[in-house]
Amino acid sequence: MPRVSQERLDARRRQILDAAARCFARNGFHATSMQDVLKEADLSAGAVYRYFSGKDELIAAIAGTVLAEVRAAFEEATTDSPPPPPDVVIGTVLRRVLHRQPMLEEAGESLYPRLMVQVWAETLRNPELHAILQEGFAEVRKPWVKIVEAYQDAGMMRTDIPAISVARTMVALAQGFLAQYALFGEAPVQVVELGLQALTSMDDPKARD
Repeated sequence: MPRVSQERLDARRRQILDAAARCFARNGFHATSMQDVLKEADLSAGAVYRYFSGKDELIAAIAGTVLAEVRAAFEEATTDSPPPPPDVVIGTVLRRVLHRQPMLEEAGESLYPRLMVQVWAETLRNPELHAILQEGFAEVRKPWVKIVEAYQDAGMMRTDIPAISVARTMVALAQGFLAQYALFGEAPVQVVELGLQALTSMDDPKARD
């Protein structure tokens, strides 16, 4: 009997995670049953349980995957030196996060924000997931700290403000947009880009006196 290739095993695991993510994004973790996941994935129970023992393992795997993909989107946006201004970086990252996985889109709208909000909510009651999220966001902040330090080195940003403070603020801005997207419906990323352009162009009238 031929051995199943690692590539095929990884593809099947991805198929299960994508199906579970769609179910969780639509209905939440607690309203979704393993039977719902089996139906969405169009797989037998044996095929799914070969990879995951149950819903908790699926939730933890999805949380880890989402955070890894968010970090990858941030890292991809930091290849230029110095980096583009914050409005460009944030806009690029949000577009990549929203459309990184076509399998997590329905009717042209990304399910990613809904899934992220579900993960955040579950974190409040699940210590294991809280630990995964805490570690994951610590990793997500690292590329942002590098971006801020590059701004400071290039003379584009004040150096008397700790880079981590700016990095956390920028991450919070991206999180806030995704939360609004999930709660109030699709919104163009350009909204954030224009808002950031306005905020970063502010001038202190006292400085002119």
